[in-house]
Amino acid sequence: MNAKQRALRNRTREQRTVRRAVKAIATNTPQTARTHLVAAGIDDQTAKRYAGAFSRGTTPTATTDTVVKLKGRNRKQVTVKLYDAATFTTRLAVYRPRDLAAAARFEQAAHRLAA
Repeated sequence: MNAKQRALRNRTREQRTVRRAVKAIATNTPQTARTHLVAAGIDDQTAKRYAGAFSRGTTPTATTDTVVKLKGRNRKQVTVKLYDAATFTTRLAVYRPRDLAAAARFEQAAHRLAA
């Protein structure tokens, strides 16, 4: 695979992820912190990295159980925290990671949602 094909594949994957997140948020059902962050304009890798810290200390709107695949055929059932749009927006207004580049992205996303 050459560089052009790889770039196109990556861009398509990122665009599909953002579209899926925006559609999920538009349903007005509680979603995970990662989905909210992606829909707010933060790239998927950064959202995955900071979703746990973002949701720490915040009371979830709802919880649900899902299955996570481990190595081999093993699976584990875990509880997932879900947040509505109002809870997410208030948390995003005050949360900033220590990494300056990520903090700038979070600040831009907060300004976009506040407008």
